Amino acid sequence: MKPMLVATLSILSMLCVQGSASAQLIAAKDGPIVYGHHHLSATSIDEHKKFWVDTLGGTLIKVGTSPADIIKIPNVFIMMAGRAATGGSKGTTVNHLGFAVPNLRAAVDKAKAAGYPIVTRAELPAAIPVKDDLGHIADQNTYIAFVMGPDDTKVELVEVKTAKAPIALHHIHFASPNVAEMQAWYAKILGAKPGKRGSFDAADLPGVNLTFSPAPDPVVGTRGRAVDHIGFEVKDLEAFTKKLEASGIKLDRPYTKVPALNLAIAYLTDPWGTYIELTEGFNTVP
Repeated sequence: MKPMLVATLSILSMLCVQGSASAQLIAAKDGPIVYGHHHLSATSIDEHKKFWVDTLGGTLIKVGTSPADIIKIPNVFIMMAGRAATGGSKGTTVNHLGFAVPNLRAAVDKAKAAGYPIVTRAELPAAIPVKDDLGHIADQNTYIAFVMGPDDTKVELVEVKTAKAPIALHHIHFASPNVAEMQAWYAKILGAKPGKRGSFDAADLPGVNLTFSPAPDPVVGTRGRAVDHIGFEVKDLEAFTKKLEASGIKLDRPYTKVPALNLAIAYLTDPWGTYIELTEGFNTVP
């Protein structure tokens, strides 16, 4: 069994024995395919907990008296495998992960005080164009900042003043050698609704915006990197995987039931190297 899969099942097994923890995705009721989780390679799980929980405001789900390696943020779970990443998220097809915060100035100040580098051109949030390493420029009325987390996990913080939680999933930003083809693939395969997010080509699923920018340099796949894979929760996963295979898509791991967890999983890789986990039942793991 693959190491990352073992880590996934181990974490979920721990969650199953803890009745007071609740693994629920807010958007799960809103569509047959919704966003589920980010799975990170973590050289130090404690450092990631410090970043995602203590600094950004995620919630650590506990198992018994010991913390599990899973963090709950509205519309996404962040899972961690305790192994060194082979590189950061920059340079892969998933350049960075985007989150909404209600007060960007406060979030940036907290991240700086904790020692995390702010990698925008200007550290102070301002309604001015801000260019990042992908060469894209934020819309003039958008307040954003980029923070580099543990293992060079690049995180974008977007100010959404109406946000009720201290942090919530906002978007996944892909670096693509062909934006139009990538956007079309996620629309066709996962049913994401193509459109725009500001000036960016994008596609929407319940709980997440998928944003696509041209990669200025060659990119590699995600496996083994800081963001090892991204995960989607799928209703009737078995039928969905049969449909994928019938259309010629090769699964890295076929539909697999995990009866002890009342869970099913499958893995595939998009044409550009993004490793993807599909789950069914993750939303109802107690």
